[in-house]
Amino acid sequence: MLELDTDVNTAEQRDSNQQFTATALKKLSSLVNGRDYIAQQDFRTVYHAITGEAIYEVSSHGIDTKAIVEFAKQKGSAIAALTFHERANALKQVAQYLLERKENYYALSKATGCTRKDAWVDIEGGIATLFAYSSLVRRELSDETILIEDAWIPLSKNGTFGAKHILSAKAGVAVHIDAFNFPIWGMLEKIAPTLLAGVPCIVKPATEGSEMTHAVVKDILQSGFLPEGALQLICGQTYDLFEYLTPQDTVTFTGSAATGQKLRAHPHLNQYSIPFTMEADSVNSAILTENANDETIDLFVREIFREMTSKAGQKCTAIRRAFIPTKLVDTVQSRLIAKLQKVVIGNPEHEHVTMGALASIKQKYDVAEKVEQLSQEAEIVFGSHLRHDFEIQTENVEKSAFYPPTVLLCKQPSQAQTIHQIEAFGPVVTLMPYTNIDELASLVARGEGSLVASVMRNTDQNIEQIIAKVAPWHGRVHILDAESAKESTGHGSPLPHLVHGGPGRAGGGEELGGLRAVKHYMQRTAIQGSPSVMTQISHSWTIGSEVFEDRVHPFKKSFDELRIGERLLTARRTVTEADIVNFACLSGDHFYAHMDKIAAANSLFGDRVAHGYFIVSAAAGLFVDAAPGPVIANYGMDNLRFVEPVKIGDTIHVELTCKQKTPKPHKDLSQPAHGVVVWDIKVKNQRDELVATYDILTLVERAA
Repeated sequence: MLELDTDVNTAEQRDSNQQFTATALKKLSSLVNGRDYIAQQDFRTVYHAITGEAIYEVSSHGIDTKAIVEFAKQKGSAIAALTFHERANALKQVAQYLLERKENYYALSKATGCTRKDAWVDIEGGIATLFAYSSLVRRELSDETILIEDAWIPLSKNGTFGAKHILSAKAGVAVHIDAFNFPIWGMLEKIAPTLLAGVPCIVKPATEGSEMTHAVVKDILQSGFLPEGALQLICGQTYDLFEYLTPQDTVTFTGSAATGQKLRAHPHLNQYSIPFTMEADSVNSAILTENANDETIDLFVREIFREMTSKAGQKCTAIRRAFIPTKLVDTVQSRLIAKLQKVVIGNPEHEHVTMGALASIKQKYDVAEKVEQLSQEAEIVFGSHLRHDFEIQTENVEKSAFYPPTVLLCKQPSQAQTIHQIEAFGPVVTLMPYTNIDELASLVARGEGSLVASVMRNTDQNIEQIIAKVAPWHGRVHILDAESAKESTGHGSPLPHLVHGGPGRAGGGEELGGLRAVKHYMQRTAIQGSPSVMTQISHSWTIGSEVFEDRVHPFKKSFDELRIGERLLTARRTVTEADIVNFACLSGDHFYAHMDKIAAANSLFGDRVAHGYFIVSAAAGLFVDAAPGPVIANYGMDNLRFVEPVKIGDTIHVELTCKQKTPKPHKDLSQPAHGVVVWDIKVKNQRDELVATYDILTLVERAA
């Protein structure tokens, strides 16, 4: 058994670092209450991952956590008063501001031991997340402060009483506790949906790498794009922060499952049912399907290699268990080792280095200890600190945090225990054979829940069975084959649009996930009342609420002149056989229900019916004003439904109602300012029966 000294600041290291203690180290401040707070005692020293030099100290001793929470709620709550589009535009400006300063963050990242390629994921990947969320919200949500989640739900016979669900910003603060491996991306991917929801944030980064988080938060605050108090940073411990949280607050955590479980069990959080979301490290899987061909094996090996060497394996999504058909184990092992032998480990400043160090000496010791535990059930076939498969290109290996890529082989995974439970958070993977899909499913489930699994298949293989069995145990399943390989974002890349989290051991959380993440920080409330009050609250016309009619056609009115609820009742048009025949010739749609009198008579219609798209076109002919005016263009159509058939001789008319107005940013001053108007369209027949319903969107000129 290898004896490990897990104390970061060993006697040898203290002696070697005496020259650095003579000079006062930089003390990292907390950015709270509108100022820099620098503690006076209880500092923890952070060391350079490559040189082992002491580089800064971190402490939050004496910090007033109650005041921080109050500052967020009193000052930072101003973000809730902004509309979704205003928040999104502010986030976009923040992202641009950070992108212009990215080289400062790259310079700081060198102390964490990663290569520039690895730092790109953290720095520019994090900034890209801000851009992505900003774009998503501006595209998908209206320019309001609350989100209407569903359509009018009638709850009475005559439609004078009903309900809608709304989402509004919680009147609290979100506390984000982050891990050390992505000090920038980890923070930005949490604050993006939080701020867009209209909720202020308090960020607590891990001590290692916190200098990078500090630099980004300081820049965000200096940019002035966010309201004061919308973002605060605690560098150090949170102390009694949880004691001052209320039911309107939320907590998120990324890190080890053990720490997360302790935080989740905090009595105050339980007493007040404060939402706690955990994203914990897990033993993620890569699965090679049976009868995999040569190309698929190469994809499998490539993905494992990338996950081992990217960020030196320090990703919560990295592959830890690789499941391989028994007959292909030797092939995979030899190909993976051949690729790993070409890895150049060392100081990223050196030319040709392809893999950097772990984040800290402590991490190196921790990974070595975990590999020792794994080796009780698996054979180390390549790498590890016990072998000499690599020459590390750095001046002082002992003082650095380098750990070589390590491959283990567990020949009897069904009989193993710790191999499915312990994660060495570094460049470590364990290969495991399986004989059939049922055994594979059982082995995958032994991980008790993971963030992601990758399935590598031949392009003609049916993997429905595998997906059905492994999907319940994962937050994300990444399927790779020759068709998707060139454009795949990879096993270990969480994306803003997709859920990032997983069940069981992975924490049960769901970070990211597009608008799902924004909604997480909002309160869902069922609002009951009359159609008119729903229109008032939602700023969107609700069927049954008050309408306004004017002698002036609504298409002759500018965006600013139009009122929600303004309605036009059109003239009538009788549908003829010639209409149907002419539309069939024009469109090329000669479907029997429109053209074959005998077949149509035997159908559920009982007679020939007009084309649905003819009804839509005829409706446009009834409500459109042909003369030039404020309406610039048709912007789209939503929620189209054909309710009743229209037969020869039926007469239709249209009810056009201004439903919603959203101003668009005036970017091109050479073009007129405009907004999007949503119109509710109801097409009815001579019996006043609804035959078609939909929304159309038009671009309408507005005052600049």
